[in-house]
Amino acid sequence: MRPYIINFTGPINASTCGQLIAKASLAVQKDASDLIINLATMGGESSYGFTMYNFLLSLPIPVHTHNMGTVESMGNIVFLAGQHRTACLHSKFLFHPFHWYLQGSVDHARMSEYAMSLDYDLQLYSRIVAERTPGALELLETEKYLTAAPRILDPENALTCGIIHAIELSKMNTKSVSYSIYA
Repeated sequence: MRPYIINFTGPINASTCGQLIAKASLAVQKDASDLIINLATMGGESSYGFTMYNFLLSLPIPVHTHNMGTVESMGNIVFLAGQHRTACLHSKFLFHPFHWYLQGSVDHARMSEYAMSLDYDLQLYSRIVAERTPGALELLETEKYLTAAPRILDPENALTCGIIHAIELSKMNTKSVSYSIYA
């Protein structure tokens, strides 16, 4: 058994979600001792971010997430799936308001559906952050960051807020197997 590493450097979308599921599943099939996800993402689509989060939690091996430089928006949710979470000294986490791109005309019923979905995603995102950061020295005001006032956390802030457990460089192991996901 040996560790498997996934270097994820891209947006969160259907393609990268599918790649993460495939590569992590392969690691489990190959009897990986644990899975390390080195993450650098500006975020992406909420539906795929929540899917990746739930999938990573379901894995039967320990998952370690590591911020290689920047983790933003829905990337925070994927990052929080790690049982052990670390960040490089020169990295950041960004929490900011949700936004959607709409194409074409929208009727009242569809607009109402979009608003309900945005509200639900906001509550789900906030709940996940709270569940994954118990006992933090500083509580994050996630709903505020997602609706009005964005916040950047440096590694020291992320440590205080329970987002990470340690500040350290990514560790490469000569016995590990590496995959890359990028767009």
